[in-house]
Amino acid sequence: MHTHNWIVTGRVQGVGFRYFTYSIANKYGLRGWVRNLSDGSVEVMIQGEEGRIENLRKYLLRGNMFIKVGKIQEKTLEVEEFSSFEIRY
Repeated sequence: MHTHNWIVTGRVQGVGFRYFTYSIANKYGLRGWVRNLSDGSVEVMIQGEEGRIENLRKYLLRGNMFIKVGKIQEKTLEVEEFSSFEIRY
């Protein structure tokens, strides 16, 4: 089980980015959470198989007509195991 903490910058607030992330994470059976930060970036804590995490990362970088990811700053962490994926406020 791998855990990553990402800070995502770009056009990622007010464009459905959290729900986009939530939907894809659930599609891949990943766990963790996503939340907006006060500086306009979004934090993602993601846990699961490395290949599935990489697939999520690729989807996020691709974005859509509203979402434009500029950068994903990444850290690998050792933390407790999550039971689901959620949007945090």
